[in-house]
Amino acid sequence: MAHPQLDNLGRVDQLKAEPSAATEIAGLTRSGLVRLDDAEREDLSLESRFDLAYNAAHALALAALRWHGYRSESRYLVFQCLQHTVDLPGEQWRILDQAHRKRNQAEYEGYVDVNEELVASTIRVAREVATRLDGLKD
Repeated sequence: MAHPQLDNLGRVDQLKAEPSAATEIAGLTRSGLVRLDDAEREDLSLESRFDLAYNAAHALALAALRWHGYRSESRYLVFQCLQHTVDLPGEQWRILDQAHRKRNQAEYEGYVDVNEELVASTIRVAREVATRLDGLKD
């Protein structure tokens, strides 16, 4: 399905056009949902739950982008494109932007600064992405 904003990002080499692959989308979706379920396990550390929630959100966001026939090498852009791939409101994908910054801080600087509110918000938005992704398949 053509989408002008995604097409524009493809023309400026921010996204790469690549035919959708149902098995890849299903695998990304399955991975995202499993991670989301695990992120809700309160017996895990907050840092582990955050990592699971963040990676679940990324897998689901990438599945949505792949459904539209694009791929990106930028994790941030995958989240940013959610407004176009699943019509996610800006205030929701900005939660994933915040999670992305916290993830990078932990990954590249070794400084983990997450709280229960961010983890819960990331899980909530990832679940919304999953619901909207499921709606694309109709």
